[in-house]
Amino acid sequence: MTDKIYISWEEFHQDVKSVCEKIKNSGTYNKIVAISRGGLLPAGIIAYELDIRNCHAINIATYIGDEHRELDHLDNLDDVGEINSQTLIVDDLADSGQTFRLLRQEFPKARFVSIYSKPAGLKEVDIYARELPDQWVVFPWDI
Repeated sequence: MTDKIYISWEEFHQDVKSVCEKIKNSGTYNKIVAISRGGLLPAGIIAYELDIRNCHAINIATYIGDEHRELDHLDNLDDVGEINSQTLIVDDLADSGQTFRLLRQEFPKARFVSIYSKPAGLKEVDIYARELPDQWVVFPWDI
């Protein structure tokens, strides 16, 4: 990954709205679990757009700075309560798919949503706005 892809606030917001339309067309949902930190902003917009008030967050970090790290377990998942087929688990980017893959083992009935997906993450995402090439993504809140 040599080049960077810069996402503007306007582009990000439009892509989240696109995801909302896809979510509306895929079923009915009553709960959102945001993956902190990247999933917090899109989850908030999705919650407003779909009028979902039952929102939670879990902390998972697959990157420390620019360095990728492997996840092999998840802690503190009890706080989110029951996760079922009406639950959306939201992140900003499905990069390698590692986060969703691990969460899918714990919550196989949930719908996994990311705003963007890279090729390696596509198989773990149920709903996304668009695919990005395998380059470093710079979100508007990272600038």
